[in-house]
Amino acid sequence: MANEQRRYSDLGRIDRNILRELQRNGRLTYAELARSVGLTSTPCMERVKRLEREGFIKAYAAILEPEKVDASFVVFVMVRVARTSPSVFDEFEAAIKALPEVQECYLVSGNFDFLLKARVADMSAYREFYGEKLLAFPGIQESISYTAMEQVKETLEIPLGGRH
Repeated sequence: MANEQRRYSDLGRIDRNILRELQRNGRLTYAELARSVGLTSTPCMERVKRLEREGFIKAYAAILEPEKVDASFVVFVMVRVARTSPSVFDEFEAAIKALPEVQECYLVSGNFDFLLKARVADMSAYREFYGEKLLAFPGIQESISYTAMEQVKETLEIPLGGRH
């Protein structure tokens, strides 16, 4: 089986546990990770490197505190684009990728075409982002914004089911 075709269900218990542990704390040393999954450091490091090569581990990142970096205001925006040309979706996607305020963007089914999650400092910053950046995109037909009042849950962990 080619590496890029391996899936989570093809992994053994130790590799699955390595993925679980690294999702919880990507800064574990190989020694700490090895201890938690029942290996010694060298075989653990080899497994992590293989999981990286095979694409199971995409990246490592620091999770910042939004309030400390003036990005505590969260808004979700549903956008409908005018289907004036076959390339309108591609153009919108390319423009959205260039906006650092947009953390996530999904093409969705239903009454709208895209769902965005954006982070800015406050309502004033959102008005500026919305009016000067988002609405400046050609082809936007309609949008609806929902501001988050309180964060109930946020995680970057992907649920890893199957055999343990």
